[in-house]
Amino acid sequence: MEKFKQIGLNSGLLNVVKELGFKEPTEIQEKVIPLALAGHDVIGESATGSGKTLAFGVPIIEKLKVAHGLQALVLVPTRELAEQVSKSIKSFSKYNPLKIITVYGGVAIGPQIDGLERAEVVVGTPGRILDHISRKTINLSKIKILVLDEVDRMLDMGFIHDVTDIIHHCPKNRQSLLFSATISEEIAKISKRYMNEPREVSAEAEVDPLKLEQVFYDVESNKKFSLLVHLLKQENSKLVMIFCNTKRNADLISNNLRKQGFDAMALHGDLNQAKRNRVLENFHRSEKFILVCTDVAARGLDIKGVSHVYNYDFPKTKDEYTHRIGRTARAGKDGKAIIVLSERDYENFRRVTKYDSLNIKNIPLPRFETVFVQMHDRSERQGRGSGAGRFSSGGRSSFGSRFSTPRNFRGRSSQGQSSGRRFGSRSSGSRDNRDGGRRNSFGANRQRRRY
Repeated sequence: MEKFKQIGLNSGLLNVVKELGFKEPTEIQEKVIPLALAGHDVIGESATGSGKTLAFGVPIIEKLKVAHGLQALVLVPTRELAEQVSKSIKSFSKYNPLKIITVYGGVAIGPQIDGLERAEVVVGTPGRILDHISRKTINLSKIKILVLDEVDRMLDMGFIHDVTDIIHHCPKNRQSLLFSATISEEIAKISKRYMNEPREVSAEAEVDPLKLEQVFYDVESNKKFSLLVHLLKQENSKLVMIFCNTKRNADLISNNLRKQGFDAMALHGDLNQAKRNRVLENFHRSEKFILVCTDVAARGLDIKGVSHVYNYDFPKTKDEYTHRIGRTARAGKDGKAIIVLSERDYENFRRVTKYDSLNIKNIPLPRFETVFVQMHDRSERQGRGSGAGRFSSGGRSSFGSRFSTPRNFRGRSSQGQSSGRRFGSRSSGSRDNRDGGRRNSFGANRQRRRY
């Protein structure tokens, strides 16, 4: 607690962090809080899980005055992150109570309009904030602190023009705090244009690399799901996150995992807000649960206690991969990141694993049973509204076909050297499994596939 005193927390905040079980500030908190309390604009390069919500929450709680109107605006890219940040700031302000409301689309706007009349802090997504600006139901003229959180993701999602429009409605004489996992050239331009001599700090996510095991299995594309089911049964997992590159895959994987008896749900942008909230509530209160998600839906969510992260579809960049695996091996706990690799993932995998800092081990395929994948029927697709349709395994897949080996492409070992194994070669699983790709029936029952 002594370090929290040293960086300037008042007695109320000290009581809160003690009650929440925080022992000492994280790196980003230790660097940002003194600068922010001193009134400086700050650019924080910080990944999810580094504790940045408290870093920008402290100056908001310290500097705002009760019953003086809206004084702080926090912009975030997603609805889930808005809820999470709002909840955190409310808990931090327990002894310095502020009126905090959350503003995002997909829900009724009436209650938000009522709340904005009394709010001192608003946490919201750019689109709905602009909606309120156009309706003249939000007054940004008294904003003292503007926080831009997960700016890189807001850029990826195409919110940059919305963000700059909102900034133009805020007073020029304000404090700005910007946080991003990476500081790109475009983000640097934003900071130069809209911030006042910002101080730059950086911090790593609170992930212990010594407790994180990273492995990959190279499997034929039509056996990906079968291997996933086998690993989920064999691994001693608790809370699991499975990352897919598309909403369609997230739906299909989660539905078929439930058919295999797993407690699994999908999280992606096509779900309405009530369903998204329900999925996250189930995940948070469960001891064993599988969340199948896309990067956009999961970005920024601070989910604790994840034992395993699966990359069912491999991401395109090292940053995306780092964000995914950073969900586990936190707070001194062990974690495992597993890659289910097939031909469609080779290009992305080769691009990411050129970085020697990644310590990813190639594990031989175990023997595993073939599992049938059941496609969504038309009524289910229409009911979900997400168009699950044809299954894509990291791209388009030909069910039952044999996949050729990319020429002159070899995997990298855990030391970053050639392992001598050609991706796409015949599975080292059981003999029945090796035959599974050739014998496929496109007859009477087109809904069940070997996969």
